[in-house]
Amino acid sequence: MRLKDKVCLVTGASRGIGRAIALTFGREGADVAVNYSKSREKAEEVVNEIIKFGRRAIAVKADVSNKEEVDKMVETVIKEFGKIDVLVNNAGITWRNPDILGATKEEWEKVLGVNLLGTYYCIQAVAPYMIKRRYGKIINIASLAGIGVSIGEEVAYAPSKAAVINLTKRLAYKLGPYNINVNAIAPGLIRTEILSVGRSKEEVEKLLEEVAKLTALRRTGEPQDIANVALFLASDESNFITGQLIVADGGRFNFLSHSL
Repeated sequence: MRLKDKVCLVTGASRGIGRAIALTFGREGADVAVNYSKSREKAEEVVNEIIKFGRRAIAVKADVSNKEEVDKMVETVIKEFGKIDVLVNNAGITWRNPDILGATKEEWEKVLGVNLLGTYYCIQAVAPYMIKRRYGKIINIASLAGIGVSIGEEVAYAPSKAAVINLTKRLAYKLGPYNINVNAIAPGLIRTEILSVGRSKEEVEKLLEEVAKLTALRRTGEPQDIANVALFLASDESNFITGQLIVADGGRFNFLSHSL
């Protein structure tokens, strides 16, 4: 088991990529704190699956864009498990807006609040515990949109993910002396619920089909594809890797209008 006896906090873990990461970590021997913001039922389903692996798990509610809630969440995890070895900042939202010049103040504040500030708040709360133990793995889920041309309908999303990538590099440099690794993953198009935001089921399937044709592997990604990368970065196999961005897009790293 690659994460035996590690304690991991995964944000946005009740569904999609976060769910796959939480389950993978549990399967590999970790105790897992499953963060959610809305559906406790789905979070508890993930918790129950991890418990079946013989590990401990808890569901912890927190809106990561709210610093007070983040601080309370981290305190709860520390009280329950005594430490946090791995933090995965997966919680994220998007906002479809076809008018690139018409993005509203609300749109910017909500997207940046969760995607960027939420990532920072979680690191800010967890890092002191890692510094004290001189050990930690921080994994930020960015996006291919942060390094390429995104769909014009998601004006705030791409800049928020670009900022996460830059934040990863800055914090890797500052936390490195404490033996804390900070890395990011940039998924390409992954089949998750977030694709349904502002799209019909037919539109989602068409998007998946079109993007699959543009990848070297001729397929779009599944949550497990990203969970596998996160597992490597969470394990001691990645001890000499920090400040890096790993692109997992099936071979679609280019400036395409279909990039997400």
